[in-house]
Parts: sequence; C-alpha cells; structure tokens
Amino acid sequence: MACILSLILLPARLLLWMPFLVFRLLNIWGSKTSSDPGNPHLRNFHSFRNMHTTKDHVVNRSIDRRRGVVEDLHLAIEIFIEAIFDMLHKTVHCVLSPSSAFRIFRKLFSSASAGVKDVDNDVLNASIPPVTLGDKDPAPTERNPTLHHALNTDARTCKDIITELGYPYEAIHVTTADGYILLLERIPRRDARKAVYLQHGIFDSSVGWVSNGVVGSSAFAAYDQGYDVFLGNLRGLVSRGHVDKNIPSRKYWWFTVNELGTKDVPAMIEKIHEIKTDELKMIQPDEETNDEQPYKLSAIAHSLGGAVMLMYTVTRLIEQKPHRLSRLTLLSPAGFHDETIFILTVAHYFVVPLGPILAFFVPALYIPTRFFRMLFNKLARDFHNYPALGGLIQTVLSYTFGGDSSNWVGVMGLPHYNMDDMPGLSLGVIHHLAQVKWRGKFVMYDYGNASANMKAYGSPVPIDLGEYYSLIDIPIDLIAGRKDKIISAAMVTRHYKLMKDASVNVSYKEFEYGHLDFTKSNQEDILAYVMSRLLLVEPALKHQTSQKKTLKLKKKGQASS
Repeated sequence: MACILSLILLPARLLLWMPFLVFRLLNIWGSKTSSDPGNPHLRNFHSFRNMHTTKDHVVNRSIDRRRGVVEDLHLAIEIFIEAIFDMLHKTVHCVLSPSSAFRIFRKLFSSASAGVKDVDNDVLNASIPPVTLGDKDPAPTERNPTLHHALNTDARTCKDIITELGYPYEAIHVTTADGYILLLERIPRRDARKAVYLQHGIFDSSVGWVSNGVVGSSAFAAYDQGYDVFLGNLRGLVSRGHVDKNIPSRKYWWFTVNELGTKDVPAMIEKIHEIKTDELKMIQPDEETNDEQPYKLSAIAHSLGGAVMLMYTVTRLIEQKPHRLSRLTLLSPAGFHDETIFILTVAHYFVVPLGPILAFFVPALYIPTRFFRMLFNKLARDFHNYPALGGLIQTVLSYTFGGDSSNWVGVMGLPHYNMDDMPGLSLGVIHHLAQVKWRGKFVMYDYGNASANMKAYGSPVPIDLGEYYSLIDIPIDLIAGRKDKIISAAMVTRHYKLMKDASVNVSYKEFEYGHLDFTKSNQEDILAYVMSRLLLVEPALKHQTSQKKTLKLKKKGQASS
C-alpha cells in the first residue's frame, strides 16, 4: 500500500520538486561559468568578489552558519514534503499492521509516564567568561563558542566578538545629563597609562571597531599595542536606553548632533577618567596625587563620530573645562557637506524647512519591528551566499551613493543589524546635518528663533565651531578617502585648511578607499597609519612619592650648604 500511494503521488511530488531542480541546475551552471576566466557574462562581478574577499569579514565568515531567506524557504518546503509522505507511510503501516501499531502506542504511553529527561538549556546557552590576561602570559587565548539564536539569525554583540576571540571584556553603563543610558564597552588593560577611545558614526555601533577580527580591527590592534581600549556607543538604539522606561518614542528620538557632542561624549570620557584614575591609584597606591591626569587618552573617530569629537573638544575649550584628550585621529570626519551626492542634495532641500514637522510623523530612520529586522538579517545573508545577487545589490548601492566603492553588502551583514536591536538615525540629526550643508559652515543646531538660540548659546545665531579651531591645543590627524563620495576628500580638506590657518598641530592623509572602508574593511595600510599616529602619544610618566621626597631632601641639603 505504501508503494502504491508513493506511485500515485509521484507526479505531484515531481511537480513540487521541479522548481528546486531548475534552481540547483542554474546554481551549478553559475559556478561553472564563474570558474571560467574568459566568461564575459560575469566579468562585471569579478571586481566585486576580488575587492571584498573573505579576508574583509573574517569574524562573520569563520563562525557564521546562518541561513538566508532563500535557504529557509527551500528547507521548509523540503521538510513539509517529507513530513507529508512520512505521515502517509506511517498511517498505512498502522492500518495494515494493527499489532505493531499497538506496540508503538504502548511504548509511547509507557515512556511518557516514566518521564523524559530534558536537555539543560543553561548548558547550551552557557555564557563564556572573558579571558583575564596576566603578566606571565599576555597572549589572548581564542575561544570558539557555539552561538544559539532563534530563527537562525546572527545576534552577536560586541561582547560576543571580543570574548570569543579571547580578549577581556567589560561593560560600563553611563547615564547622561539628560537621562540617556549609554553602553561604554572596554577591552581592559587596567595598569596601562595610555588609553584610546573609539567613536563610531551614523548607523553604526562599537561592533564596527571589532568586525574585522584580530588582524584588521582598530580596537584589537590598539589593545595589542598596550592600550586600554574604550568603545563608545552614542544614543540612538532601537532598544531606547533611558532612565524613564516609558519615554515616548518621539521624545527619545528628538536629539541633534549637539546632544551627541555635548552630552554623550562628555559623559563617557568623564567616566573613563573616573575609572582610570581610581584603578591607577589602586594599582600604585604610593603614587603622589595631584591635579594632572595619570594617563594619556587618545581618540579615534569615524564619519559623524569625527564631527562629534570636534564639537566636544571645541565646546569644552570654550567653557574652559578639561577635555582629557591628548590626540585626535579623525577618519573621514563630517562637519562640512557642500559637496554631497545627488540624493542627499535633493533630500536636504526638503529636510531644512520641514524637519521638525517630519520628525512628528517619522522620529527616526530604523527598521521598526523584530520581524522585519530578522528579514533584513536573512536577506543580507542571501547577498553573501549568492554572489550574483550580492554583486547586483553592491552595484545598485554604489551608484545610489554616488559611486562610493565601500563594501555595502558586507556592512549589511554585520551583526549589529539584528532582530533584537540596531542603531537608528534621529531625524533631528538629519535636520542638523541639512542645516550644516545649507549654511556651508560647521555650525551647532539652529533652533529656529533668536530667543531659543540665545538661551542655548548666548547668541541669536548658533556657534560656528570652525571659528574656534584656534582654541584646539592637541594634535589632530585628518584622514580622507579619494573614493569616498559620502564625505569627500575636499570636505575633509576644509577642516584641514581652517585648522592650519588657526595654527593647530594638524596632519592630513588621503587613501584610495571609500567611506566605510576605514572601519569595515581589512585595509592594512589604513590601520598601520592610524596606529602610527596613535603611538606618537607618549604614556604618562609615573611619579612616586618616595622619589619626590628624595629630591626635596637633596634640595634642602644643597640650600643649607
């Protein structure tokens, strides 16, 4: 009977399997043609595959076992067909063999009454403690954990990437003056007298600084050079961290670049100062306390993060407050946007007059629900699994962003775009950047009327930060990309010229890369240059109380003689 049913249903089964057979044949043909170097049909995609190899995203490739949407559909239909035939087979078997069916039911009920031992979920999802580095063995030990997540998506955090590569990790929660709760992450070297703070840009998070693995990531490179590494996360996550747990979405998302530079960064850097000062005092209790900070803090920032760090530095100097920094390295920093791609130029004409009104209806740009974030995560996986599809998306996005050669497909596959959380972009930030482009100056946010500006700045017009570059008292390194169409090299040069005219100690360097290649691609020349600038900062000297007393005694002896 089972054989007869199989023969009857064979045409239907063949009909259902036909699309997948054709799909597999096309894949086999595609793989053969792609292996032929003389094939003209796929010549356009060779540059994409050569430019962005598996080396660019070593973390994603080495442990990533996710499935995309196409693979999920394929697998689901296969399981469905197999389940139907298996059910029919077992039904016919039970009808034709009552004795065996009775034995199956008796065994089923006896096992149910005896109880079945459950699998311990805590063992499967056990957290891995971070590695602690000692003086005798400073080399980190690589861990290879199995990451479990529902629906086969990648939800790794910065902590997961750092700890699975064998580095130590620490999470620090920082509350800003206006109640936002930020996550300051750390790869700690508690006894180090040199620290570095890394600040991300738009639609990014701390994951961007560790996404290239041990060899190509700025965070790991700085740690291996002996730095205490701090990774800042600005406000603007879908999870909406705030002291008010019931804060409305519109209220949470209404902020500008002002709040990032005058609220978020000061809160995180002051927390770094508090932590480092306390730790160094505990490690070296006999050190004489004075007003000098016992460590040197450098900062590396990308894109909007560069503008935020410049705003932080200048405003602290205007207010005559310590900024704690010894050097700034800015990768394609925002701040001037006279030359932008066509789509952004058109958008800013609508955003400048209508920004506050649009913010009432659309407070921020992000993927709103867990389902659509999961779908985006899986589609990004399909772009990696199917090179033809990935090459098409890469080409479309490259043309959309003015020909920028960044690895857009690789960026979409990063784990900080997952179903649980993702960085969003406030419409207030968009409105502020549109004002910057409209005015042609690096200005703080214009609140729209003289009284509001007077309350915020003590002036009827917003502060032009470029006019205060003469206050900058630390070295600045500006790095631009010749293929960067988001923030062109000409716009970075404007920062450089203003700083040079203001007698700031500034350097300028260009590379043949796109906007995202500074952080998301494993570019050894950029990383080597950034580390070389970072190493120009000498660590803070140790001043011991006993040494001071000895010098004082010598001086007294000389004076009496």
